[in-house]
Amino acid sequence: MIVTPLVGKQRESVQLATARLNIWDGSVRSSKTICSLLKWMKFVREAPSGPLLMVGKTERTLKRNIIDPMVEMLGEARCKFVAGRGELHLLGRLIYVVGAYNEGSEDKIRGLSLVGAYVDEVSTIPESFFVMLLTRLSIPGAQLFGTTNPDGPQHWLKTGYLDRAALHLDIHGQLHRDVSDEPLNLHRFSFQLSDNPNLTAQYVADVSSEFTGLWYRRLILGEWCLAEGVVYESWDPARHVVQELPQITRWLAIAMDYGTTNPFHAVTLGLGVDGRLYVGHEWRWDSKKQRGSLTDAEYSERLRAWVTSLGITPEYTIVDPSAASFRVQLHRDQWTSTMADNEVIDGIRQVASLFATGRLLVHAGCKELIREIPGYAWDPEASEKKGEDKPIKLNDHGVDALRYAVRTTRNMWSGQLAPPSKAA
Repeated sequence: MIVTPLVGKQRESVQLATARLNIWDGSVRSSKTICSLLKWMKFVREAPSGPLLMVGKTERTLKRNIIDPMVEMLGEARCKFVAGRGELHLLGRLIYVVGAYNEGSEDKIRGLSLVGAYVDEVSTIPESFFVMLLTRLSIPGAQLFGTTNPDGPQHWLKTGYLDRAALHLDIHGQLHRDVSDEPLNLHRFSFQLSDNPNLTAQYVADVSSEFTGLWYRRLILGEWCLAEGVVYESWDPARHVVQELPQITRWLAIAMDYGTTNPFHAVTLGLGVDGRLYVGHEWRWDSKKQRGSLTDAEYSERLRAWVTSLGITPEYTIVDPSAASFRVQLHRDQWTSTMADNEVIDGIRQVASLFATGRLLVHAGCKELIREIPGYAWDPEASEKKGEDKPIKLNDHGVDALRYAVRTTRNMWSGQLAPPSKAA
């Protein structure tokens, strides 16, 4: 990897990252990460002796987002990750690596005394972990460096920390100092796409077209804004519903949202010869509208008959993570299944991006899914009072199955789709 010299706000943010806490926030691909990493590597090389820590939502995401780029920059002789032990050897220093996925993750760092920490995507880790991490930065001269994309305006990171920064380099490049009585020893650097001079105009146009509404405001404009209104703002039946399927080169999956008293909804997802994803078929059982509930064995039997009648062979069978008993039944019936990736917000963002770029279409026969999508909305109370992004849990069985299908198969279709400019 060739790292070009830092310019403008990039260089200024690295020079100003001298506080106890230093956080870069803003748009995707705006150079937050490279600035923070260059500062982190300099700190690791020069920091006082003492334990160092790197944190991500999971070790896997931390490796992909942060460690792999450092290995590419420095080479394995100076940056080597030992996955089985959760250790990174960086510039002659040993760094502990942990994932902070849930509230219980804080137990992983109890008892540590740290001289430095790096946190990838700070807003995605639990507040309890972050609070515990701050208490662990107890060695004189200890510093924290972190990055984050924007979230809701009531998110704990914004209200409890970023809004109280002693120094803020804003999205316009203006420097602000907090002159109140209780500013935090925190320096904040807010970035937009324009702060990365290495991006081509075509890339900026492409990535900007991939997001609408909430995601555009957060990931492109760098705003901390509420999740409100409908989830899939770009949804347009005239654009996204097709009467006929093209040739499907791969039927990627059948994905299911399991229900007993609630509806059971299954969809098929295929990759078309035109480089788009297609929801080709749906199967739904609603015990309140049909003849009562079905057992797991009956669901398995009817689903198999349905798939057989379609004459297709999906490569994966993806099942709602909460449906443990149904997965056992499928195993008994010699039907291999995969537990769905249930990262709700990441999954919604991917579906929204595919709709926005015209690379995800739905066959007209999927009537229940088509009925659900326009009414799928954000929970305003969760957004305004708790600072959380949550869709309302109502009439969401088809959209959940769709999200499972898209999110869980992303490694199969990523890189196989038509460019946004051609697909839209």
